[in-house]
Amino acid sequence: MNSLSRTRRLAIAVAALALMNATMLANAQAADWPARPIRIVVPYPTGGVTDSIVRVLAERISSALGQPVFVENRAGAGGTLGVDVVAKAPPDGYTIGFAAISPLTLNPHVMKVPYDALKDFTAIGSVMYSPVYLLATPKFKGETLQDAIASCKASPGSVSIATSGYGSVGHVMVEQLRKKSGVDMTHVPYKGGGQIATDAMGSNFDLMLANPYPALNNLIAQGKLRALAVGAPNRLSNLPTTPTFAELGYPEANLTSFFGFFAPAKTPVNIVSRLNQTINRVLESPEIQERVRKAENLVVTGTPAEFQDRIAREYSANASIVREANIRAE
Repeated sequence: MNSLSRTRRLAIAVAALALMNATMLANAQAADWPARPIRIVVPYPTGGVTDSIVRVLAERISSALGQPVFVENRAGAGGTLGVDVVAKAPPDGYTIGFAAISPLTLNPHVMKVPYDALKDFTAIGSVMYSPVYLLATPKFKGETLQDAIASCKASPGSVSIATSGYGSVGHVMVEQLRKKSGVDMTHVPYKGGGQIATDAMGSNFDLMLANPYPALNNLIAQGKLRALAVGAPNRLSNLPTTPTFAELGYPEANLTSFFGFFAPAKTPVNIVSRLNQTINRVLESPEIQERVRKAENLVVTGTPAEFQDRIAREYSANASIVREANIRAE
């Protein structure tokens, strides 16, 4: 009995020593951070609102931290594939993610995801919110959203509408439009927003839902794409005559996208804090704010705790939306 007790005590002591050594090593590594390049994983293709903003931020973050910061696009499954790369990366601050929060707050409710959205990540900080445009392509001959609804009533499924993918905010908006209007639109999901504008010009579909970014705004300004509605709290300064979805009678579809940085769970607190402070300082730059504003996005900064709280609240809210609208990845 005494021998067994001594063996147990020895095992406990060895385990405690190993844990202490691991903790000391992790603390030492965190104190030296960053000692090598940092990777920002973007779970969408090149192009689109995310890519246009993150590359500018990466340059400024690199200058502030004194290490190279490079962007890696890992698109697929509505952002799930790239987000999973972050979830499974070592929690050492050298791999972080930048995305809309929908892969964390929406995807888990509409598809099977390989991560736990509330346990496998550490929030670093918010960056911006982005409105959502409903745009008509050259293929669509109507003038308003109601024209599209009328076409679908006359011929169910005749109007096709593209989004950045299953489980995206756009996907939810399509389902809310379907539910409220009682008509069926043909959903055309992409792997991100960048390719949609190119295919829109080829008249591959009638309508599209997308976040604003410079190239898309240029197509609107040139009259090649027509704005029928926007998902935003109020009308936008660059589209003053375009109504919000709420004004048109679709308040449930009047959604926006929220973007920010996140890291693997258990990333040391001092690394997360330094990243948050660095990103917030970068976002305070008048040049960065003007770049974001020109794309009709709005800078929103805050603490890791505030961003984590927003993710948790949106996760809970989306669970109800998905359940009530019976939204599923097809």
